[in-house]
Amino acid sequence: MGHDRPLPGSPGRGGGVTESAGSRTPSPVATPAARRSSSRASRWLVFGGVAVTVVVVDQVTKAVVTSALAPGQSVPIIGDLLRIVFGQNTGALFGLFQDNALMFGVVSIAVVGLIVAYHARAGASPYLTLTLGLLLGGAIGNMIDRLRLGYVVDFVDAGIGTVRFYTFNVADSAISLSILLLIIAAIRPSLVDGAATSSGEAAR
Repeated sequence: MGHDRPLPGSPGRGGGVTESAGSRTPSPVATPAARRSSSRASRWLVFGGVAVTVVVVDQVTKAVVTSALAPGQSVPIIGDLLRIVFGQNTGALFGLFQDNALMFGVVSIAVVGLIVAYHARAGASPYLTLTLGLLLGGAIGNMIDRLRLGYVVDFVDAGIGTVRFYTFNVADSAISLSILLLIIAAIRPSLVDGAATSSGEAAR
Protein backbone atom coordinates (compact mmCIF):
# COMPACT_ATOMS: atom_id res chain seq x y z
CA MET A 1 0.00 0.00 0.00
CA GLY A 2 1.12 3.57 -0.66
CA HIS A 3 1.70 6.02 2.10
CA ASP A 4 -1.22 8.29 2.88
CA ARG A 5 -0.43 11.96 2.56
CA PRO A 6 -1.92 14.36 5.08
CA LEU A 7 -4.60 16.56 3.67
CA PRO A 8 -3.87 20.30 3.46
CA GLY A 9 -4.56 21.90 6.80
CA SER A 10 -4.73 18.50 8.59
CA PRO A 11 -2.28 17.28 11.24
CA GLY A 12 0.84 15.60 9.79
CA ARG A 13 3.09 12.98 11.29
CA GLY A 14 4.76 15.56 13.52
CA GLY A 15 1.44 16.63 14.92
CA GLY A 16 1.71 20.03 13.20
CA VAL A 17 -0.53 21.54 10.57
CA THR A 18 0.55 21.25 6.99
CA GLU A 19 -0.16 24.39 4.97
CA SER A 20 -1.47 24.09 1.46
CA ALA A 21 0.88 25.01 -1.36
CA GLY A 22 -1.14 28.09 -2.25
CA SER A 23 -1.50 29.48 1.25
CA ARG A 24 0.23 32.71 2.16
CA THR A 25 1.19 34.26 5.44
CA PRO A 26 -1.16 37.17 6.10
CA SER A 27 0.41 40.63 6.14
CA PRO A 28 0.99 41.95 9.64
CA VAL A 29 -1.62 44.45 10.77
CA ALA A 30 -0.27 47.71 12.18
CA THR A 31 -1.07 48.14 15.84
CA PRO A 32 -2.77 51.31 17.12
CA ALA A 33 0.51 52.31 18.78
CA ALA A 34 2.38 51.95 15.49
CA ARG A 35 -0.22 54.02 13.67
CA ARG A 36 -0.06 56.75 16.32
CA SER A 37 3.72 56.77 16.06
CA SER A 38 3.51 57.12 12.27
CA SER A 39 0.97 59.94 12.64
CA ARG A 40 3.26 61.81 15.06
CA ALA A 41 6.21 61.39 12.71
CA SER A 42 4.18 62.76 9.79
CA ARG A 43 3.01 65.70 11.90
CA TRP A 44 6.58 66.63 12.86
CA LEU A 45 7.69 66.22 9.25
CA VAL A 46 5.04 68.68 8.05
CA PHE A 47 5.78 71.06 10.94
CA GLY A 48 9.50 71.06 10.17
CA GLY A 49 8.97 71.15 6.41
CA VAL A 50 6.79 74.25 6.57
CA ALA A 51 9.26 76.00 8.90
CA VAL A 52 12.27 75.14 6.73
CA THR A 53 10.47 76.33 3.59
CA VAL A 54 9.69 79.69 5.20
CA VAL A 55 13.28 80.11 6.42
CA VAL A 56 14.79 79.24 3.03
CA VAL A 57 12.50 81.58 1.07
CA ASP A 58 13.01 84.33 3.66
CA GLN A 59 16.79 84.11 3.66
CA VAL A 60 17.10 83.78 -0.13
CA THR A 61 14.93 86.84 -0.78
CA LYS A 62 16.87 88.85 1.81
CA ALA A 63 20.17 87.80 0.23
CA VAL A 64 18.96 88.93 -3.20
CA VAL A 65 17.86 92.32 -1.83
CA THR A 66 21.05 92.98 0.14
CA SER A 67 23.24 92.02 -2.83
CA ALA A 68 21.31 94.15 -5.33
CA LEU A 69 20.47 97.25 -3.29
CA ALA A 70 22.22 99.64 -0.94
CA PRO A 71 20.62 100.41 2.44
CA GLY A 72 17.68 102.74 1.87
CA GLN A 73 17.65 102.23 -1.90
CA SER A 74 14.27 101.34 -3.40
CA VAL A 75 12.98 99.90 -6.67
CA PRO A 76 9.36 100.46 -7.75
CA ILE A 77 7.39 97.30 -8.57
CA ILE A 78 3.88 98.72 -9.01
CA GLY A 79 4.61 102.43 -9.19
CA ASP A 80 4.55 103.96 -5.73
CA LEU A 81 2.03 101.40 -4.50
CA LEU A 82 4.56 98.59 -4.05
CA ARG A 83 8.31 99.00 -3.81
CA ILE A 84 11.31 96.89 -2.89
CA VAL A 85 13.54 98.76 -0.47
CA PHE A 86 16.55 97.64 1.58
CA GLY A 87 15.56 98.41 5.16
CA GLN A 88 17.50 97.62 8.33
CA ASN A 89 15.10 96.97 11.19
CA THR A 90 16.62 96.91 14.68
CA GLY A 91 13.20 96.52 16.28
CA ALA A 92 10.45 93.94 16.27
CA LEU A 93 7.77 92.97 13.77
CA PHE A 94 6.98 95.78 11.28
CA GLY A 95 9.69 98.02 12.74
CA LEU A 96 8.22 98.35 16.23
CA PHE A 97 10.48 99.04 19.28
CA GLN A 98 13.61 100.11 17.42
CA ASP A 99 17.25 99.68 18.59
CA ASN A 100 16.66 96.54 20.65
CA ALA A 101 18.15 93.93 18.29
CA LEU A 102 20.11 92.05 20.97
CA MET A 103 17.14 91.82 23.30
CA PHE A 104 14.90 90.62 20.48
CA GLY A 105 17.55 88.10 19.44
CA VAL A 106 17.43 86.53 22.89
CA VAL A 107 13.63 86.71 22.94
CA SER A 108 13.52 85.03 19.52
CA ILE A 109 15.49 82.04 20.81
CA ALA A 110 13.04 81.65 23.68
CA VAL A 111 10.07 82.01 21.32
CA VAL A 112 11.42 79.29 19.02
CA GLY A 113 11.71 76.93 21.99
CA LEU A 114 8.17 77.74 23.12
CA ILE A 115 6.74 77.13 19.64
CA VAL A 116 8.39 73.70 19.40
CA ALA A 117 7.25 72.80 22.93
CA TYR A 118 3.69 73.92 22.20
CA HIS A 119 3.58 71.90 18.99
CA ALA A 120 4.70 68.82 20.91
CA ARG A 121 1.65 69.20 23.17
CA ALA A 122 -0.82 70.49 20.59
CA GLY A 123 -2.24 67.14 19.51
CA ALA A 124 -2.82 65.73 16.04
CA SER A 125 -4.31 68.80 14.37
CA PRO A 126 -3.07 69.48 10.80
CA TYR A 127 -4.44 73.02 11.15
CA LEU A 128 -2.22 73.75 14.15
CA THR A 129 0.72 71.92 12.60
CA LEU A 130 0.62 74.20 9.56
CA THR A 131 0.01 77.32 11.65
CA LEU A 132 2.83 76.63 14.10
CA GLY A 133 5.16 75.68 11.24
CA LEU A 134 4.59 79.11 9.70
CA LEU A 135 5.14 80.78 13.06
CA LEU A 136 8.35 78.83 13.71
CA GLY A 137 9.75 79.56 10.25
CA GLY A 138 9.07 83.27 10.61
CA ALA A 139 10.62 83.42 14.07
CA ILE A 140 13.76 81.58 12.93
CA GLY A 141 14.09 83.69 9.77
CA ASN A 142 14.18 86.96 11.70
CA MET A 143 16.24 85.44 14.52
CA ILE A 144 19.00 84.54 12.05
CA ASP A 145 19.18 88.17 10.93
CA ARG A 146 19.30 89.54 14.46
CA LEU A 147 22.04 87.18 15.61
CA ARG A 148 24.07 87.45 12.40
CA LEU A 149 23.61 91.10 11.41
CA GLY A 150 22.28 92.88 14.48
CA TYR A 151 19.18 93.91 12.52
CA VAL A 152 16.42 92.35 10.40
CA VAL A 153 16.39 92.89 6.65
CA ASP A 154 13.00 94.28 5.55
CA PHE A 155 12.28 94.95 1.90
CA VAL A 156 8.55 95.05 1.04
CA ASP A 157 7.23 98.63 1.14
CA ALA A 158 3.55 99.19 0.35
CA GLY A 159 1.44 102.32 0.53
CA ILE A 160 0.10 105.35 -1.27
CA GLY A 161 2.22 108.48 -1.34
CA THR A 162 3.31 109.38 2.16
CA VAL A 163 0.88 106.88 3.70
CA ARG A 164 3.03 103.77 3.96
CA PHE A 165 2.62 100.43 5.69
CA TYR A 166 5.49 99.13 7.79
CA THR A 167 8.26 97.63 5.66
CA PHE A 168 8.28 93.85 6.09
CA ASN A 169 9.75 90.58 4.78
CA VAL A 170 8.77 86.95 4.14
CA ALA A 171 9.29 85.98 7.79
CA ASP A 172 7.00 88.81 8.92
CA SER A 173 4.36 87.63 6.44
CA ALA A 174 4.54 84.07 7.77
CA ILE A 175 4.23 85.29 11.36
CA SER A 176 1.28 87.54 10.49
CA LEU A 177 -0.48 84.72 8.63
CA SER A 178 0.05 82.32 11.54
CA ILE A 179 -1.35 84.88 14.00
CA LEU A 180 -4.40 85.33 11.75
CA LEU A 181 -4.90 81.55 11.63
CA LEU A 182 -4.62 81.34 15.43
CA ILE A 183 -7.22 84.09 15.82
CA ILE A 184 -9.55 82.23 13.44
CA ALA A 185 -8.98 79.04 15.46
CA ALA A 186 -9.85 80.90 18.66
CA ILE A 187 -13.09 82.16 17.09
CA ARG A 188 -13.95 78.80 15.52
CA PRO A 189 -12.41 76.00 17.63
CA SER A 190 -14.22 73.44 15.48
CA LEU A 191 -11.61 74.04 12.77
CA VAL A 192 -8.91 72.68 15.06
CA ASP A 193 -11.03 70.09 16.87
CA GLY A 194 -12.52 68.76 13.65
CA ALA A 195 -9.13 68.45 11.99
CA ALA A 196 -7.69 66.72 15.03
CA THR A 197 -10.63 64.29 15.19
CA SER A 198 -10.35 63.40 11.51
CA SER A 199 -6.61 62.88 11.85
CA GLY A 200 -7.08 60.71 14.92
CA GLU A 201 -9.72 58.55 13.23
CA ALA A 202 -7.50 58.06 10.20
CA ALA A 203 -4.69 56.81 12.45
CA ARG A 204 -6.88 54.15 14.06
